[in-house]
Amino acid sequence: MRLKCHNRIKDGKDHRYWSIVESVRCSRERVVQRHVLYLGELNDSQREGWTRCLNAIDGNGRTQQLALFPADREIPAHAKSIGIQVRLDGMRLERPRQWSACWLFIELWTQLKLDNFWKPLLPDSREGTSWYHTLMTLCAYRLIDPGSEWRLHRLWFEQSAMADLLEEDFSLAAKDNLYRVLDKLVSHKADLFSHLRERWKDMFGATFDVLLYDLTSTYFECSPKGGKGLQRYGYSRDKRSDCVQVVIALIVTPEGFPLAYEVLPGNTTDKSTLRGFLEKIETQYGKARRVWVMDRGIPTEEVLQEMRAATEAPVQYLVGTPKGRLGQMEAELLKLPWHQAREGVRVKLLPRDGELYLCVESQARIGKERGMRGRRLRMLITRLKDLQRQRPGYETLLLKLGAAKKEAGRDWSLVDITLPPRPVRRAAMRERVDFSFTLDNERLRIARRREGRYLLRSNLTDTDPGKLWQMYLQLTQVEQAFKDLKGDLGVRPVYHQKDGRIEAHIMVCFLAYCVHVTLRAKLQRHAPGLTPRQVLDHLGKMQMIDVHLPATDGRELLLRRRTEPNTEQQLLLTQLQLELPQQPPPKITGM
Repeated sequence: MRLKCHNRIKDGKDHRYWSIVESVRCSRERVVQRHVLYLGELNDSQREGWTRCLNAIDGNGRTQQLALFPADREIPAHAKSIGIQVRLDGMRLERPRQWSACWLFIELWTQLKLDNFWKPLLPDSREGTSWYHTLMTLCAYRLIDPGSEWRLHRLWFEQSAMADLLEEDFSLAAKDNLYRVLDKLVSHKADLFSHLRERWKDMFGATFDVLLYDLTSTYFECSPKGGKGLQRYGYSRDKRSDCVQVVIALIVTPEGFPLAYEVLPGNTTDKSTLRGFLEKIETQYGKARRVWVMDRGIPTEEVLQEMRAATEAPVQYLVGTPKGRLGQMEAELLKLPWHQAREGVRVKLLPRDGELYLCVESQARIGKERGMRGRRLRMLITRLKDLQRQRPGYETLLLKLGAAKKEAGRDWSLVDITLPPRPVRRAAMRERVDFSFTLDNERLRIARRREGRYLLRSNLTDTDPGKLWQMYLQLTQVEQAFKDLKGDLGVRPVYHQKDGRIEAHIMVCFLAYCVHVTLRAKLQRHAPGLTPRQVLDHLGKMQMIDVHLPATDGRELLLRRRTEPNTEQQLLLTQLQLELPQQPPPKITGM
């Protein structure tokens, strides 16, 4: 190990940053530098202190590890030709690392036949780097313990058994390789999802008649470069309006299997994306009979008209509408009778201009929305009463009322607040003031009447209303996909700068999500009630460890051994119909 200096010009000044690097000898006589510890800026005395420390480790520590031990007894004559004498008191246990979650990822990857898809597309480099194994490592890292590529290079690869399972060495996690492989992925995105569609159809009998479409955003911890490319300011679903972002549009099936996705500039509006996705799906998968299920705000009237007037066959859709339209049509709907769609759900049907409007009332949603509104109103009224007791200055009062309005959301309109006249003099702005508020009972009555009621529109005029409502509820699968991507798979924040790398980072996250959703589908069949994260956490406790047994003749016996599964882990493996491989064979080194 040694100190390495990194020069960087910042604000017109030359800064020197230091890190500890270790030279790792890999196959084909290659040497890769592994960054062990980042130290930042050091003065001369600090640098000398680190240098003395590193010299001590290189000198004493490594010599002691290679020391031989005297033999207690001679090897029997009949065993001298085939045996080696080892010192059990010199046995060492080294490098405990995570094994079973990595192995499970490779099993699922193989079941999806992603090896058949990616191997021909990612041949080895001239230097012998396996781009295919590098991609596998990135996807496994994203599924098991997501983070930045730098963290993978710095920590995770050495703490995992990916090198053992792929029969590779540390050169696989060289930081340049982790970035360079990203440049080779995006052009194969369409072919990848065509391949996965067939695999999910074969494995789970998945159908693709209903498509759930929605959008989300993910942000960057950086500033945009001249406002170009994908990084733009826009409406942030992550409540990070201070950061640039990109928009991700996603299509999934009701089972959660992704069919396509697109990365768009961060200022893209929802309603401008649908037409392009309709063309994309028809081009890639043909003009089959499909039902598009979307939330309000995505389709425009113009696009819906185009979907109804398609020449070969109308494109079928089911769309939510804003609650404002429910108020506009309330007079007509009041004249219509209720129909029981299923238990706890009743509907009113209003045909109009080749479409069917459904006013749906769900008893479960009424209870949920009423409870949420009640909690927000109680919190708002409590806060307003506290402000009345505190009697802050006029300027402070406005700031605190603004914060209360943000927390209350739409329920703020249910309260009428009477403020005193604004002071003319600046000094008077700090004087204590009184205000009053009342609850608007008429607005509250209207709001309660609309709780649990939704207005849907569709051109599926001959479909059972109960099925349409159930179909619309399946939009939660898109929300779950976004939740998995942002939570378990760490798609945010994005640290890349180039558009190609940004898209490739999101593609790696989607590859990990494809493995994640495959595991979830297997669990629903064989171990219902468990989530993919629970399985990864349970199996992740199985470790691999290196057992070193020194011999008296200068050689060393190396046993790479994984821990055996406990009762709980074995039960999971049995339910998932998975069988662990044999323990790796021993190796004799250092002749």
